Amino acid sequence: MHVQFNTDHNIDGHARLQKYAEDAIADTLGRFAERITRVEVHLSDVNSATKAGKDDHRCLLEARLANLNPVSVSHLAPTREEALDGALDKIERMIDSTLGKIFDPKGGASYGDQPAS
Repeated sequence: MHVQFNTDHNIDGHARLQKYAEDAIADTLGRFAERITRVEVHLSDVNSATKAGKDDHRCLLEARLANLNPVSVSHLAPTREEALDGALDKIERMIDSTLGKIFDPKGGASYGDQPAS
């Protein structure tokens, strides 16, 4: 699973933030690793660096699933890390639901609960 990390011009895309994102993605989406070809992370400061706001950091995540359409979510939060964590929670549920419908259309266990082949 390849991670592509992007920030807007208002966010410093330093190595610590990128490492945090890569580790969080691996921890959260690792159980889907054989089905995900790429995850794109887009972090932005909605109100720009000159204005502070309650939820002014946005994280857009797009996961490219093998042989399926990509899925994407976004989340607003006070910090970059919270925005990323919120978006990861959303995309994890979305991927689990998407793959679960394919592998068990009658609504059994979630995809992550399936026995290894």
